[in-house]
Amino acid sequence: MDRRKNLLIGIVVAIVVVAGLSYATGITKLLLSPFGASAEYKTSESATAPELASGEWINSQPLKLNDLRGRVVLIEFWTFGCINCRNTLPFVKNWQYRYREKGLTVIGVHSPEFEEERDVEHLRREVTSLGIRYPVVTDNDYQTWNAYKVDAWPTVFLLDKQGRIRRMRVGEGDYDETEKLIQKLLAEKES
Repeated sequence: MDRRKNLLIGIVVAIVVVAGLSYATGITKLLLSPFGASAEYKTSESATAPELASGEWINSQPLKLNDLRGRVVLIEFWTFGCINCRNTLPFVKNWQYRYREKGLTVIGVHSPEFEEERDVEHLRREVTSLGIRYPVVTDNDYQTWNAYKVDAWPTVFLLDKQGRIRRMRVGEGDYDETEKLIQKLLAEKES
């Protein structure tokens, strides 16, 4: 009986030590990051979004965020070979369809993961086959990716009418929360 008790105490102590080390080293965040993370920002905490770097535009003439002031902007960092991006795509397309006329602009920033995704003709073909009708800009040199400090596909940013970042979502999920914030931002008066 004492042997089992000692074994049980040893297991509990080991779990506590591993949990403590995981928390202290930040490995928990790293391990959980594939499951998605999001942050919503209050206006006073929001930074003005960096301008989009130059690239080739599909479905649009080149856009500048400064020219989109007065509109809510959703920027999605994606790549066509990413299954998580493809899982998010129906939601992004639906928001673009439902809210475009109400003041939402969706922009896809295509930051390639693999060499074949850098080819603009491959990207054009994928944009067409996926039924993407909103503007997509290439980011083959990761200038926009780096400016936004992105580290995973997909990552979605929501900008308010003044061009401030109000939400960042990494990974799939939180679709209802994102849509509620889109609605809230569209209803806000410009200041």
